[in-house]
Amino acid sequence: MTWLEFPYFAFSAIFLWFTGVLLALVRLRGGAVILRDVLLISGTLLPLAFVLLLWDSLERPPFRTLAETRVWYTVFITVIGLVIYYRWRLVWMLIYTMVMGAVFLIINYVNPDTFDKTLMPALQSPWFIPHVIVYIIGYAFLAASSLIGIKGLYQLYRGKSPDHTLWLADNVVYIGFAFLTFGLLFGALWAKEAWGHYWSWDPKETWAFITWLVYLLYIHFRINKKSAIRTALWVLALAFAVLLICWFGINYLPSARSSVHVYST
Repeated sequence: MTWLEFPYFAFSAIFLWFTGVLLALVRLRGGAVILRDVLLISGTLLPLAFVLLLWDSLERPPFRTLAETRVWYTVFITVIGLVIYYRWRLVWMLIYTMVMGAVFLIINYVNPDTFDKTLMPALQSPWFIPHVIVYIIGYAFLAASSLIGIKGLYQLYRGKSPDHTLWLADNVVYIGFAFLTFGLLFGALWAKEAWGHYWSWDPKETWAFITWLVYLLYIHFRINKKSAIRTALWVLALAFAVLLICWFGINYLPSARSSVHVYST
């Protein structure tokens, strides 16, 4: 498997998601419901199949480049969308996660970053895979939570109660924050093994810590300042921008040129 086959997987997945979402927007019965489920689940399995086949082809974990992490992100965020949809029947969350998955696949097609790169010695560590995986899963959950925060702000603007939205946001943030915390811990253990110290205030480490603090701030407002609903929702809605800086934006900052975390550029 090579990146030459990626467009077939990507655009087939997008077509399946698009068709499945259209069916989810109407009330279905019997075989049509099964068809919808098959379309949605098959769309998510295609990028997963591609990245697993790529893993076998490269003979290394496909977490090395931004393109590889984008495929994993697509898999995780669409799985989260499916779980939330089947649990609470939130079609808007299904649409959002499928659109996000499609956007990341299209970004890979337009800006592939697909040239092969072998793993540097520092990446040949047992902490490499768990560190990256838990971060990507955390990013997927927290991306979903930002949309929930925007919906809550819209409900407040319309004079509606966002109680159920807040409950959903809290649970999604707690899960994403837990993965983010494990990502920091795994990263520290990896750094100790690779460079001899747990923390060095590398630009990527700093922004990862800032991202963690921003979501901790949201949790603080929800637990200790329950009346500050609007402030908490604004923190949640804007927190995703900080997360994107940590994931993508740090690579373009002048201070990151000496960072050991921009190996994907």
